[in-house]
Amino acid sequence: MADQLDDLRVRFARALESARSGAGGPDPAPYADRLLDRWQEPQRHYHTLTHLTAVLDHVDVLEEYAADPDLVRLAAWFHDAVYLPERSENEDRSARLAERALPEAGVPDDGTAEVARLVRLTVTHDPADDDRNGQVLCDADLAILAAPPSAYAAYTAAVREEYGFVPSDAFREGRSAILRQLLALPRLFRTPYGAREWEATARYNLASELEMLSL
Repeated sequence: MADQLDDLRVRFARALESARSGAGGPDPAPYADRLLDRWQEPQRHYHTLTHLTAVLDHVDVLEEYAADPDLVRLAAWFHDAVYLPERSENEDRSARLAERALPEAGVPDDGTAEVARLVRLTVTHDPADDDRNGQVLCDADLAILAAPPSAYAAYTAAVREEYGFVPSDAFREGRSAILRQLLALPRLFRTPYGAREWEATARYNLASELEMLSL
């Protein structure tokens, strides 16, 4: 765990330094630590450090498609920084957290605005055709949908645990609606890599889960 946290601190500092555009600013460590504390809150079972690390890893895979990969990385850090399963405004609250923290950390206004925009985009995961940063963040966030069977099963179990307060019938109905919404999208993944490597597997996983929920 200590090695994972140290690695994440280094990754945050690199992204922040790039986003500052050479202007400098305060020590990145306290900002990273406050975010890491949020990602380790007890109500999280899927939206954990493991998810954060996976999204950052997937951004690394997709960075050639981004207009500004380090702003996308900062958006990954903030995209679930506020996460309460029983609340519906987590993305907006996470974006507002970025809007408060990043200027204080030395990020220019335009960079801060882009990070907040990207965080809010994860409500729909439906970036515009010319939104290169949005496509990379959304693809990185949804990449879990293309996981191998055992990892996908672990993901769905963790999501169910986060919503343990929801009765089984209501959960099945709500989760099924989300799966149908995703399957109705013309494309789940917008980057060439995501479309090529993840689309077919993700659709198979989603359809299989939806079938299981209907039994």
